[in-house]
Order: sequence, then structure tokens, then C-alpha cells
Amino acid sequence: MQCHLPQRTLALKLATLVATSRRVAATRSRREKIALLAELFAGASRDEVELAAAYLCGVVPQEKLGVGWAALQAASPEMAESGSIAGPGEPETLFTAASAAKAHPDGAEASGSGVELAELDAVLERIARSTGKGSAEGRRRLLRELLARLGEDERHFLFGLVMGELRQGALEALVIEAVAQAAGLPVADVRRAVMLSGSLPPVARAALSDGAEGLARFAVQLFRPVLPMLAGSAETAVEALAELGRAALEWKLDGARVQIHKAGDDVRVYSRRLNEVTAAVPEVADAVRRLPARELILEGEAIALRPDGTPHPFQTTMTRFGRRLEVERVRATVPLTLFLFDLLYLDGASLLEEPLERRATRLAGCVPASLVVPRLVTESAEAADRFLAET
Repeated sequence: MQCHLPQRTLALKLATLVATSRRVAATRSRREKIALLAELFAGASRDEVELAAAYLCGVVPQEKLGVGWAALQAASPEMAESGSIAGPGEPETLFTAASAAKAHPDGAEASGSGVELAELDAVLERIARSTGKGSAEGRRRLLRELLARLGEDERHFLFGLVMGELRQGALEALVIEAVAQAAGLPVADVRRAVMLSGSLPPVARAALSDGAEGLARFAVQLFRPVLPMLAGSAETAVEALAELGRAALEWKLDGARVQIHKAGDDVRVYSRRLNEVTAAVPEVADAVRRLPARELILEGEAIALRPDGTPHPFQTTMTRFGRRLEVERVRATVPLTLFLFDLLYLDGASLLEEPLERRATRLAGCVPASLVVPRLVTESAEAADRFLAET
């Protein structure tokens, strides 16, 4: 059974979302957390679902607000003077389960403003677009006007949201399950769509608006990075083989995970967080540009090696990322070596539904062996132990 969103006449208030967030933070039951979130999503409109999913995951849709801790303090001096909000990283930071329980020990709902999610998003959008001379004061003015309208819990929530310090118990994994429950869809289908889109909020909107058909629109596309798939782990080779029977074992490289998309000579490199880093790692892009396949999506590790082939510390590798100046100079002293371990897309065809072993075979067929992470596929614990020792 699928549950599509109704056309609401009452807009979703920030106070309602904050109250739900506080209740989620106050319970230890995973099932109850998911039920509370699902109830919120089921009563939201299409646009509100996308915003609610983002806010409950602790992110704002606007990538760069240009607002820091000092700006928030300046916009809300009474909060800073009262000491009711700690700075980033300090105990009882912003909006936490502990602070929520202390503020409302009897579980009563806090009084809130009438500010709607759409209104909050509009103000944050105006702040993000405020540039040029006088923009800093303009952002502070917009913040002051907004904070003056909010209740205490809402202000705490907003501070945590803007600073990326929101700790409320509504992790993305829980929100994904809540979206699936509200939409009456399998969790695996929602999770897969999130991986393919690289972002949960648009998937939440599609799931609750159009059900399975909405999720089906999310597919592997060149230059839209895919969230990384994670490998399983085990304490010993024997334990891994006992669980899987037949397992793929790989070198674990202490480098920076990268995803590389290629269409002809256009090659772009993305970080684990799906940020484009092509300009910082030209040798990685060059290595993939030289491959014969016209279209590729590859995953691998970029790692800085010493002349003798041993790895530099992880921190040395990471000095190469995020740089926009003197890239060639740093490249000369800390060159990166690319090791690939997965192939997600090849010449117009997605391989995401293929088993890993088959993807690995296709990878080996279109990439030089020197670029492939050493791997062993085996059912033998003895062979696995030898591979580990050699590694």
C-alpha cells in the first residue's frame, strides 16, 4: 500500500517540526523515532516534505549561507548574554536530547511561533543570496528579524541547524526509514534512490508524492555523483567466509575515496562527500581520460606514495584536496596514485544492479591492471589468510 501526500490547507509550522524533533531526541526506541518522523511526513505537503527531510537531517538546502557563530550571536544578543547556548563543540551544544529533556521534563509542548517551513526557507535563501557591499549587515538584519519571531526551542533548533551542530537523534538512516514508512514503500528502494540521487530531500518528495514511480526516476547518470557504497568488515578471514561463503577481499588503502565520471574528454572527480575536486587532482583526471572507454563511472582511492611505493600518512594525501592554488607545485612534491575498485557505469549502461564480482570482471577488462586494487575472490580461509599476510 502506498500513501501519497494529501493537499493540505494548513502549512507545516517550524514549531511542529521542532516539537517532533525534540520528541525523537527524547526517546531511545528506534521504532518510536521512525513512527514520529513518519507521522510528520505523512501530514506535510510536497514542498514541505523536502524541507522537513533536510532540516531533520541537520542540513539546509542553501549550500553557502555566509553565516557563522559570530553573526548568529550578533543577531540574537539576548541568547548569547544569557549563556543558554554554548559555542560549537561545547557540552550541551545547541539542540540536544539532554537540553530538550531539561527544558520540558513533563513532555509538554513548548509554545512556538507561526513561522512556516516555507517562510524559513525563503529567509535563508535571501541570506544566501545577499552579497556585495553591506551584505554582512543585511544578513544580520534578516537574522534578527527572523529570530525575533521564533520561540526559544525554535531558536535553539535554528542555531544548531545553521552551525551544523544539530544533535537530535534524527539521523539520515532514521529519516530514510520514516519516509519509506510514510509512503508505504520498501526501505531498500528508498535507500537505493538516495544513493543514486546523492541527496535525501528530493527522494523524500518523490516517494511521498509519486510512490514507486517517483523513486524509479532516480537512475545512474553521468556527472551526478552517487553516494558511496560501503564494504562489510569482519575480525578475521574465517569469520568473513563463514558469513558469506565466497568473499571478495581487497587491500584497504589509507587514501581519499574518489568517484570519477568520464564522457569523452570531459572527466570530473568527486570526493566522498560528492564535492567536485577535479581541479585539485589533475593527475587522477588525466589517468581516467587516457582510458579507451568513452563513458565511465569509477570508484577508487587516490593515495600519495613515496618514491619506494610505500604510502605517505593519510594527512599528507589530504593536503592535495581542496587546493585551488599552486596545484602543480604541490603535485610535483606529493603526487597521487589512483587505485580503482569498482565500475558503476560503462558506455551507456549502468552496472549498479550487477553483482560485485561481475562488476570487478568488467573493471579489469577496461582498466590497466596497474590501476586496479589487488583483490582475491575465494572460499578458502587459508587462501584468505595468505592474501592478508602478503598485503
